[in-house]
Amino acid sequence: MAVISVRNVHKHYKRVLAVKGVGFDVEQGTCLGFLGPNGAGKSTLMKMLYGRCRPDSTPEYSINLFGHEPNRDELAIKHFSGVVPQDNNLDEELNVRQNLMVYARFYGMSRHRAQARIDELLAFMELPEKASEKIKQLSGGMNRRLVIARALLNSPRLLILDEPTTGLDPQVRHLIWDRLRRLKKQGTTILLTTHYMEEAFRLCDNLLIMHEGQKIMEGAPRALIKANIEAFVFEPMGNETVFSSPDRPLPPSVRREECLGVTRYFSDTLEDLKSLCDHVEDGQYHLRHSNLEDVFLKTTGRVLSDKQ
Repeated sequence: MAVISVRNVHKHYKRVLAVKGVGFDVEQGTCLGFLGPNGAGKSTLMKMLYGRCRPDSTPEYSINLFGHEPNRDELAIKHFSGVVPQDNNLDEELNVRQNLMVYARFYGMSRHRAQARIDELLAFMELPEKASEKIKQLSGGMNRRLVIARALLNSPRLLILDEPTTGLDPQVRHLIWDRLRRLKKQGTTILLTTHYMEEAFRLCDNLLIMHEGQKIMEGAPRALIKANIEAFVFEPMGNETVFSSPDRPLPPSVRREECLGVTRYFSDTLEDLKSLCDHVEDGQYHLRHSNLEDVFLKTTGRVLSDKQ
């Protein structure tokens, strides 16, 4: 049963239509990920869900989170939600524990209960030894883990994360992924925007791919790959043209694709792609399974980090 239901949501900023008729459902204890280049409308959509900005009033529009509507029940939604924004908006004049204590007061937690919850979360995010450290003394990864800990103070039913691991090293990223998987097992519902395809594949039960404010694709990560792209990819290093000459035609099962200056060859038949390896020097190609990035590039012709 869906605990989040969104229908026909639009949002204009002056003359720009940032979100165009998006809708989706989310079941409890699952993670829905939003993929798309910068400017696709992901962050705007998230902000509308927790009442940070108001959607346009359009026919058949609705947003419902655990039985509440953002336009009417913004405070109630904030009470059962935790939000991790893109920026680490921590108070640099306070130490780690003080930052968390300030937010605990917003939820009306007693000092004793807040102290216990803070100790629990610092241990959960592997930060207990940093409790007395000033924010300026923390690394970027520690700051990010602290922001996530802050979002969990009220034991939220809904956790909203806007690019939670951007700019972090792989070790910290994997630690955060592990903690988010634990939260899902405990029944926490998660909404996630990300620029990392691997993150989306590992964490999300379903994905919603956006482009220019619209939903262009939705489904489970493996299902999206299986339904929209061939199983295998051959990617020569550099601008390889040997396979396009008239005297060396491609096998019938192979599809050639050029995107952003890179040529790739796709097929469901691995042996046909292996035959192309004979025409490229060893170490000058990749032969791999298709992934979400291949699906995204095929669909939009753009990369997730596009700024236009």
